[in-house]
Amino acid sequence: MKKNILLCIAMVSVFSFNIYSQKAKLANADKKYDNYAYIDAIKTYEKIAEKGYKSAPMFQKLGDAYYFNGELENAVKWYAELFSMPDTQIEPSYYYRYAQSLRAIGDNDKADQILEQFDKISDNDSRAKLFKENANYLDEIKANSGRYKIENAGINSQYSDYGSTIYNNKIVFTSARDTGSLGQRKHTWTDQHFTNLYSADLGQENIPSNPVKFNRSLKSKFNEATPVFTKDGNTVYFTRNNYVKGKKGKNENGVTLVKLYKATLEDDKWTNIEALPFTSDSYSTAHPTLSPDEKTMYFASDMSGTLGLSDIFKVQINDDGSFGTPESLGSAINTEGRETFPFVSQDNELYFASDGHPGVGGLDIFMSKINDDGTFSKVQNIGMDANSPKDDFAFIIDSKTRKGFFSSNRDGGLGYDDIYMFSETRKLICEQELYGEITDFDSRIALANAKVTLFDNKMNALNTVDADQNGGYRFKVECSKMYTVRAEKEEYNTNEKQVTIAKESGQTYLPIALEKDQCKVTLGDDLGKCFGIKMIYFDLDKSNIRMEAALDLEKILDVLNQYPTMKLDIRSHTDSRASFKYNESLSDRRAKSTISWLVKNGINADRLTGKGYGESQLVNKCADNVKCTEEEHQMNRRSEFIITAL
Repeated sequence: MKKNILLCIAMVSVFSFNIYSQKAKLANADKKYDNYAYIDAIKTYEKIAEKGYKSAPMFQKLGDAYYFNGELENAVKWYAELFSMPDTQIEPSYYYRYAQSLRAIGDNDKADQILEQFDKISDNDSRAKLFKENANYLDEIKANSGRYKIENAGINSQYSDYGSTIYNNKIVFTSARDTGSLGQRKHTWTDQHFTNLYSADLGQENIPSNPVKFNRSLKSKFNEATPVFTKDGNTVYFTRNNYVKGKKGKNENGVTLVKLYKATLEDDKWTNIEALPFTSDSYSTAHPTLSPDEKTMYFASDMSGTLGLSDIFKVQINDDGSFGTPESLGSAINTEGRETFPFVSQDNELYFASDGHPGVGGLDIFMSKINDDGTFSKVQNIGMDANSPKDDFAFIIDSKTRKGFFSSNRDGGLGYDDIYMFSETRKLICEQELYGEITDFDSRIALANAKVTLFDNKMNALNTVDADQNGGYRFKVECSKMYTVRAEKEEYNTNEKQVTIAKESGQTYLPIALEKDQCKVTLGDDLGKCFGIKMIYFDLDKSNIRMEAALDLEKILDVLNQYPTMKLDIRSHTDSRASFKYNESLSDRRAKSTISWLVKNGINADRLTGKGYGESQLVNKCADNVKCTEEEHQMNRRSEFIITAL
């Protein structure tokens, strides 16, 4: 490759966490409804926990309640309890929240320890480790391979041919083949002749005809290369040695670098040739490409602020033809190595060459999707068909036909660099849509305008939307990746769900149900449903209160203390197995044991009634001699706390 034209860029992979903390809107505590009681479950959980009861789900809820409300100091307390429980499998997201809460109180050492554990258990995608361990990147490259049919473009010479673009159904490219002109010289860096622009008509199947010299009005004594044309065909931007109107520009070391130039077409001649205003004698700029709307130019440069040997930059093109201030694409794209030869497709895919990202040797071709907000998706190596152990670069593609050209000095070519044509048989980016509905947990009614946030597997927020009138949400996501979706709604408890996206293009469905942050109960309702109490557990054939049963009864106890006029009828039910008489007697003893426990803990006996109903009130078909599953029998084994007075 010609060292004066092959400019490069560098990137440092930056890992950052975005702390999320937003005050949730709580229901007005003073709001009252006739004959209704609003039960604050979180306060009840906290009171129970303070009594020494331990439950991983309870600690999760308590920690989350404070975390999502921005009270991180209190979140630390309950997450610490969660992490102190032995033999408890904790979801990765809790490691992240705990670490962020620890940072909020200044315990950075402990936060770092938790984050190290978080990184180990959550990082199941090998691509996230490419720059830390650099061990499995070849697996990704192999997965991206086999997508191209490649052949020599048929326009190459024994000299250097590279850097193509499309103009008026022609391929225009750079070549050092012009050796016969009077005074034609070789470049001292490459021992190649100075380059000129050539073109070839594109026939059927995008196959070029015999090449000829492009418009001579662009030719100078030095290198011209890598042009890009506006859609109307009247403006060209190209790379040239620092030479205009017969004069060479040199830097402080006396070296003539390369610059970006502009020319306009008048009477079939390219005129008004001038260097772009942001170029300089002291650094190089090269290899321009335009965004689909032609309002942004991307190029390679080693100007001030470059991360590595050269970076890819962008600059705004104003409506009046003037230019803004160049900006580096930053560490999302650039590395400490070389990045160069950018190209932006009609699908806003940024292709570029790099030796800083993990590749198979020399310069490899990479791609990153330009998102709507201007950020970039993960950089991906396009695979070993287009990439080789040598230099591969100057990739261009037609987004509709998926055909294009790239350049390479790989083995088997005709010259120093050669141009290859290809057809893409499978897109690099696996396109997936993550969608679902946000609903009320109990009623299943759609929750319109619920706030839905998408996080990556490091809990970095990627996008936020409001659910539509049907509770629906949609996100564009990448295949094979793990995401977390958080749903929030006023008067509801925040809920998060993790999902791993399929490996193939398509859709992934993830509905999320939200529970009310307060239970609304009235006469005849089952208070146990507020806390998800389906059954008070006893030892087999016994009526002694077990520890897990006491944990649930503490919830009922706390509510009765909050509402001194509330009365309950406690009902115990069994399934149909065993005799009718035995089930009735056992359930009655259990109902009375439940009442006795509440009375022992301070509730007046006249506020409680109870009875065992045995198998007399089955909720399904599972009567005697009816074959049922264990899950069906479980539905009949239940405890109820029916409100008889408020």
